[in-house]
Amino acid sequence: MSAQNIQTNIMINAPAARVWSLLTDFTSMPAWNPFIRSISGTLMQGARLSVSLAAPGKTPMRFRPTVLSVRPERELRWRGHLFIPGLFDGEHYFLINPSNGGKVDFVHGENFSGLLVHFLGGTLSAAEVGFRAMNTALKEKAERETSA
Repeated sequence: MSAQNIQTNIMINAPAARVWSLLTDFTSMPAWNPFIRSISGTLMQGARLSVSLAAPGKTPMRFRPTVLSVRPERELRWRGHLFIPGLFDGEHYFLINPSNGGKVDFVHGENFSGLLVHFLGGTLSAAEVGFRAMNTALKEKAERETSA
């Protein structure tokens, strides 16, 4: 079984509470997020979400991950599968690490595993581009609304 990790990060000049608020406001997310086009469901450990992703250059995909961790202003983590567990699994995570001066280091990543990971390099590359686009959009929105 193959495994691969994508991890990105960006420094955001906004408090953790603001970043968390944007990240978990599923209703408003499509207006600013170029990668995660929609999320619905209850944000609690063990719950299933409905998530629609649009990686650049790839067909949008919808899946139903299970929430693994909800730590307000610190961490959101879920695990999903493509078709059946073990084929192409992903544990997606967002970490909000407070830094000096009211800033946060926002970490956005995913641990991929399964039989098809080795064959889906283009999909993983597109996902990383999508992660970075989302990070930049989150930074811009959080900083714009913090200074307003």
